[in-house]
Amino acid sequence: MQVTTFPLGPLETNCYLAEANGEALAVDPGGEPSELLAYLESSGCQLTRILITHMHFDHLYGAAALARATGAPILCPAGDEFLMQSEIGRGGLMGFPLVEDFDYEHIAEGIYEFMGCECRVLATPGHTPGSLSYYFPAGKCVFVGDLLFYRSIGRTDFPGGDMEQLLDSVRTKIFTLPPETVVYAGHMLSTTVGDEMLHNPFLSEGGL
Repeated sequence: MQVTTFPLGPLETNCYLAEANGEALAVDPGGEPSELLAYLESSGCQLTRILITHMHFDHLYGAAALARATGAPILCPAGDEFLMQSEIGRGGLMGFPLVEDFDYEHIAEGIYEFMGCECRVLATPGHTPGSLSYYFPAGKCVFVGDLLFYRSIGRTDFPGGDMEQLLDSVRTKIFTLPPETVVYAGHMLSTTVGDEMLHNPFLSEGGL
């Protein structure tokens, strides 16, 4: 599996394009997707899914345009649907623009197949109540949204956030993955499960 990162939108949210077996999926298109569409055209890959880790505006800005251009369905966590009635989901917070309306399907914890690869969808609440992480065993990677960052964790002061729940999600769902698993976060650098277990100040032994 090949993963390419596209920082998109006003908060430079990491949109990930994963490719395997001539197909592709996008995770969290957080801004205008022209760069991603150009890449797809040059690679010849067909985009078959758009996966959303959680329904905050900065992870959704490009969803409608990307779905319209490719015909790929958008899959969102049902537990975050209430956020689309608030500024943190719809946009408008602190002067940020509104998210364009888009149709989507619900996705929940379970085992799926995307691009001919097994995907284990993990319920990882804490940053939002419905936050999901997408783990691809064969690709040795997990897409976590704003749950976990390089040497940090997601904020929990937005509606539905819960610090204890977030820490539990990381420890029971992410830190139980193989230590070499690459963690693709919603912002900033990627990291690995093993590295964060050892060095994340919020989660390592003796941390907060």
